[in-house]
Amino acid sequence: MEFEKTKVDDFLELFGSNRSRIAAYEGCLGLELHSSVDNPTTFYTYSTWRSEQDLENYRTSKFFKEIWGGTKVLFSKKPEAWSLLKLESDVKI
Repeated sequence: MEFEKTKVDDFLELFGSNRSRIAAYEGCLGLELHSSVDNPTTFYTYSTWRSEQDLENYRTSKFFKEIWGGTKVLFSKKPEAWSLLKLESDVKI
């Protein structure tokens, strides 16, 4: 997600105030926020879900619609999203 320079703090506040609720949503196994090393206005969220249905339940929830409504007005570009399948992992942290 790429934000207007003047809206980055607004996004961080919005994410920070909702992070625990998102992470506690049924089926959410983990939630991370990453920022670009090269662009301080670019952020990525990475969440892991127990199932596609759990993710879909979250995406269609009133809670998500409220957060998304507050987030999308801060973008400087159209956001992109992907659903991924983990094929291999060798994470040591």
